[in-house]
Amino acid sequence: MTALSLSERPIRRWALDVAAVGLLLLVALVGFWPTFGGPAFLISVVGGLLLGIAIALVCAWLHWGILIATGLTIGAYFVFGGALALPHTTIAGIVPTLDTLRALALGAVTSWKQLLTTVAPVSVQDGHLLVTFLISLVSSVTAASLALRLQRAVWALLPIVGALVLVIALGVPQAAFPIVQGLVLAAVTVLWLSLRAWWAPQQNAVDVSEADPDRARHMRVRRLIGGIAIIAVAAGAGVGLSAATAPAQPRHVFRDAIIPPFDIRDYASPLQSFRKNVRDEKTKTLFTVEGLPKGARVRIGAMDDWDGTVYNVTDGGPGSSSAFTPLRSGMAPEAEGVPTTLRFAIDEYKGVWVPGAPILDAITYTGSRGEQLRRSTYVNNTTDTTVATASLEKGDTYTVEAIVPVEPTDAQLKDAAFANVKPHTASYVPEDLANIAADVVTDAETPIEQVRALEAHFSKDGFFSHGLEGEVLSRAGHTAERISTLLGGDQMVGDDEQYAVVMALAAGEVGIPARVVMGYYPDEEDAGGVFEATGDDVHAWVEVPFEGIGWVAFDPTPPEDQVPKNQNTKPRVDPKPQVLQPPPPPQEPVDLPPTVPDDREPQDDTPNILGIIGMILAIAGISLGTLLLLLSPFIVIGAWKAAKRRSRRNAERISDRISGGWDELTDRAVDHGARLAPGATRGEEAAVVASAVAAPTATALAVRADSQVFGPGEPTAEDVDAFWREVDEAVGGIRAGAGFWARTKARLSIRSLTGGSRLTARMQGLRDAAAARVKREPGNIDSKSTTSESENR
Repeated sequence: MTALSLSERPIRRWALDVAAVGLLLLVALVGFWPTFGGPAFLISVVGGLLLGIAIALVCAWLHWGILIATGLTIGAYFVFGGALALPHTTIAGIVPTLDTLRALALGAVTSWKQLLTTVAPVSVQDGHLLVTFLISLVSSVTAASLALRLQRAVWALLPIVGALVLVIALGVPQAAFPIVQGLVLAAVTVLWLSLRAWWAPQQNAVDVSEADPDRARHMRVRRLIGGIAIIAVAAGAGVGLSAATAPAQPRHVFRDAIIPPFDIRDYASPLQSFRKNVRDEKTKTLFTVEGLPKGARVRIGAMDDWDGTVYNVTDGGPGSSSAFTPLRSGMAPEAEGVPTTLRFAIDEYKGVWVPGAPILDAITYTGSRGEQLRRSTYVNNTTDTTVATASLEKGDTYTVEAIVPVEPTDAQLKDAAFANVKPHTASYVPEDLANIAADVVTDAETPIEQVRALEAHFSKDGFFSHGLEGEVLSRAGHTAERISTLLGGDQMVGDDEQYAVVMALAAGEVGIPARVVMGYYPDEEDAGGVFEATGDDVHAWVEVPFEGIGWVAFDPTPPEDQVPKNQNTKPRVDPKPQVLQPPPPPQEPVDLPPTVPDDREPQDDTPNILGIIGMILAIAGISLGTLLLLLSPFIVIGAWKAAKRRSRRNAERISDRISGGWDELTDRAVDHGARLAPGATRGEEAAVVASAVAAPTATALAVRADSQVFGPGEPTAEDVDAFWREVDEAVGGIRAGAGFWARTKARLSIRSLTGGSRLTARMQGLRDAAAARVKREPGNIDSKSTTSESENR
């Protein structure tokens, strides 16, 4: 690790170092692409890399130390950080202001937490570019300084690997371009280190090309071919393994531990508030929609799981439609239909379920809470259900880019089969429903006829009632007991909530996939223009998927004017009452909209405490991981030496254990600076060890080793133990005679690990031959002295 000044190196050498460091760091930092949802972060990365490399170049050229380099790095952070990471706080996007400097000072500490606690993809306007700018600036200064100042460029890979680890840990579970990144990193590293070794003959005692040009040329060609072969094998193995062992689940990152994963079960089903809409908000304007096409419907949520108590939305469970993901743009690139732009303005509507449209492509929030809503929004692209955990409030506005599909006719659906969507297996379905559904679809020949038969059965044979004042008794809810009451009465009486659920359950009993959707749509005579949605416009319907068509809506609810004649209609008494299974206890308490009582407020502190503890542990983990990464080369060296010692101490032959003890002594002497000639005897090695390091017992140990290895008898285990004790005492004496830094350098030295190979022996032979030739050349001092001595004789 000898340091060299930049002026002592050829131009191509430092140009290679700068280019390699910049390219490797750029490839590593590209991993932030999914975190920011695009390339907007690259300007901060490239700017940080250019600044860091420039600082390293200047400091190396002028022989400035670490303190000046650190000061320049801090200065560059505050001078250029505003333009590259916080342009919205600067003047004209360049000149930093007091707000810029304050944000830079605080962001160096807080930006990491903000990035981890923000739902990805994150916005570049929220100061998250400080993280990418800091990583690129610090890692480029460190890596470029190590590459430019040290003979061994491999040390410069440590900050590069550290930057890559930070990108993964601070990113998202989805990798950016893992195969491309891996191949480029491997190729650039091998090529860089190979060229460094090729262009650095001064690192050898004698230039190989001077001693043996043919040998030098052969070594260079072999090194080049070997590097290409390594890259090719790594590329093939990497691509093959990635294809064969693709992970079934995304990787785990710190974001998963700090941000609780979104769970749709934390929110009550929208269908539970159906009757509340009808009763309490009948004439209230909930929200306004501009641009709603004629016949289109505003969706609130699609539900595909019934547990006997609630028809609910699912998120990736068995049989569910899809999973919720953070809001992004371009969610329906291949959808077919009429592109439509809908502008929503929230009035009296409140809740987490975002009114939308079928086949969502993008949602853009506006207004003062726009950014807060964007960060908290999750979308299920298969069901086109959107949830904003921040909850919509009066005054919120947003624009929906949607694709409204053309409603197919029955003639178009005549030959269409049901889509291959696994229906949810509903539990606690009323016993008679399967028989009712089977009887209804008996005469239907095609899939569309089966669905139409179920729809007609409920819409024509049932009666409508919300159960409000002056209407026929009709209880709210859609539990197993309520559906049984609907089917077991003299007349079926209910509203959209009950009829949509019973038709979906009946469809499932005969193998038809179906789901319940709740939303709003105007009457036919009011369609077109601006739609002011009230509680009277709330509806629930059933959707069934058809192959090649998609989900098609069906309305099993009877017309509102189809009411029973007997205003006191009650359920009839069935002579054979059904034995209903009790509804299952919910896995988790059903979350209802009412506010949390005051006596539960102390519980709110627990998540905050857990979050703080989690953040502290995450930061400690990052620090520990980085420390272990930096210490990993030293750990590997120590483990390697320990393994060699164990193999020597426990060799199969007793005599080999004696030889191993001597080899252990010479290895430690080599690490402390002794230079042993290849092929020397133990006596010759002992003389070198005794003169080079403080090991006066080396000669005696060499004699004992020779006598016990080559003697007539086999040494005993006691002889081995005694010999190794003396070896350990000799090694301890060597270390005691050296200073702290000398001992540390010896512990980290790899000379004893790489010595003794055939290549080392050949190189030493070439060096000896070259040295002998130099001594024989005319004008050499040694040659002159030899000539003078012979003349004197």
